[in-house]
Amino acid sequence: MTRITDDIVDHSNETDISKDKPDWLRKRLNEFMDLRFGMIVHWGPYAQWDCFESWGLSPADNWARKDEFRCWTERGRDFERFCKDYRALPTTFNPVLFDPNAWVDLAVSAGIKYLAFTTKHHDGFCMFDTRTTDYRITHPFCPFHSHPRANVAKEVFDAARRRGLAVSCYFSKSDWHCPWYWAPHFPVVNRNPNYDTTQYPDLWEKFVRFVHAQIQELMTGYGRLDILWLDGGQVRPPSQDIRMPELAAMARTHQPGLIIADRTVGGEYEDFITPEQKIPERPLNVPWESCITLGNYWKFFPNDSYKQASDVIRMLAETSCKGGNLLLGIGPDAQGVIPPVAAERLKAIGQWMKTNGVSIYGTRPFPPFSTGNTRFTTKGQDVFAILLNVYEPATIPAKIEITDICPPPGSEVLLLSDQQPIRWNPTAQGFAVQNQGRLDRDQPAWVLKFPR
Repeated sequence: MTRITDDIVDHSNETDISKDKPDWLRKRLNEFMDLRFGMIVHWGPYAQWDCFESWGLSPADNWARKDEFRCWTERGRDFERFCKDYRALPTTFNPVLFDPNAWVDLAVSAGIKYLAFTTKHHDGFCMFDTRTTDYRITHPFCPFHSHPRANVAKEVFDAARRRGLAVSCYFSKSDWHCPWYWAPHFPVVNRNPNYDTTQYPDLWEKFVRFVHAQIQELMTGYGRLDILWLDGGQVRPPSQDIRMPELAAMARTHQPGLIIADRTVGGEYEDFITPEQKIPERPLNVPWESCITLGNYWKFFPNDSYKQASDVIRMLAETSCKGGNLLLGIGPDAQGVIPPVAAERLKAIGQWMKTNGVSIYGTRPFPPFSTGNTRFTTKGQDVFAILLNVYEPATIPAKIEITDICPPPGSEVLLLSDQQPIRWNPTAQGFAVQNQGRLDRDQPAWVLKFPR
């Protein structure tokens, strides 16, 4: 992931960037936005360490080498030693408990509709069976290479499709292992190529062909893919031109209907934008997806602190009322197991979604979008008012007033949790509903449905 969120292109004052796209792509983007809830899995040999994924390898990114990280202090805060040992992590990576079906079962239980997987992060290690490099999960130096599920990306994508999930293929355009990105005969300074691409065009051309070859492998050997989620936003013209028009055309030749997120770059191939660890303040005029971690980190971290299920449900209400998707970040441990606390949170989210997911999936924002503790969505002729439970259990009021909106006179207002009408009356500012013990104090949010 890109750590610095200020890289995100601000489209909030623009007209819909999808309006000039072909009809097939507009349709696909609408289908994508109907899904509303996805999960992204960051996983690789770095799961063995208490570190950030990849970022510690970049000399300029000092934030990624913290004194509280054992992997850093145990190496005497020696950068060269740290990098050498990080590069060797695949030689001890043997996640024999990896079960993609278990991941997908948890995703489905949470009400998640699409799954993204990190086929390659910035460190260049490939979690798929590529022919372009030995730095891959299926190479003999990795003890997991002989396991029946060694081609991890294929296993994950196949498992997701079997359960009816859409598939998003994460791929970092930058590659800090490739000798044509960080050339061994030049000093590495930061996350960018360590040479002037205009002075060494042949070297850069080798890298471009390398990227295209890896994308072609993913587009041809891993079944139907719905989304190509490109990270490494610094890889863009003019100095890092990987010829996106050619790459996108090739990918879509093999994967008709493919949506592309050339994230943080803007332009023709950023079909939707991806705010990171934040939710926009207001509805946007573009397709978008907030990517936010369930814990504090994208990857597995020992003793990580995880958000409560209620926090995620509130985020879903917030993204949906503003017309966006939520992509929830999960990191399996070094054995390939999703931590029990994370699994518990996912199941709890799913319990709420079973009853109330109709107010999230396939919806669009409905003015006034958000007022007080209520978020509004719509689908067809129905409006959903998602009342966030911000009350202490003993202080849920007997009457809750919702402002700036009112159901049509005489219409029925349904409480989704019990599928029964709830008493309501118009007020000067909007309308009020009578609790009458109907609003379960343990619920993170209650949903009302009424006609437009």
